[in-house]
Amino acid sequence: MGACHGNNQSYPSQHEPWKKGKLVGQKVPLRLKDIWAIRVRLQLGERVRELALFNLAIDSKLRSCDLVKLRVRDVSHGDRISARAIVMQQKTQRPVQFEITEQTEVSLAAWMRCAGLKLDDFLFPSRLHCSPHISTRQYARIVHCWVQQIGLDPAAYGTHTMRRTKASLIYRRTKTSGRCSCFWDIPS
Repeated sequence: MGACHGNNQSYPSQHEPWKKGKLVGQKVPLRLKDIWAIRVRLQLGERVRELALFNLAIDSKLRSCDLVKLRVRDVSHGDRISARAIVMQQKTQRPVQFEITEQTEVSLAAWMRCAGLKLDDFLFPSRLHCSPHISTRQYARIVHCWVQQIGLDPAAYGTHTMRRTKASLIYRRTKTSGRCSCFWDIPS
């Protein structure tokens, strides 16, 4: 028998599953009162970048990999924020269209002004020189911070929470999925 398979007492005979004691599966969407609680905290804390990130994450319903790679030109025409944006999804290679609400427009414009962003810049640049934009891991840490600050369990929420939130609010209001080509996806 090899050294790794002998009766070495330092290795447990049974491996614990990686998910033991962790919440796994679908992350729950935020409720309307949670959205407002986070927005108010970000506004009062004058966290301009995070408010823009939060609002855009809710509006766009994009996966984290697509959200962090957005450029200024993806959401604006010149110095004006667009009412709608179209982005090519990395995972599916299909375009997705989303509405940019007035609240998101205001927060994005404030962030872009504050950061001095130009059309070709990433919307959420990294503070690290080795990365042009924030990482999906950094975005996940930010989301966990948001939910923890309003008293929610960070293990139950994640970046996919942001993706599911708007759709769940639409469903609650209309009792339909709200999924149509005019609202989410553009036919290829």
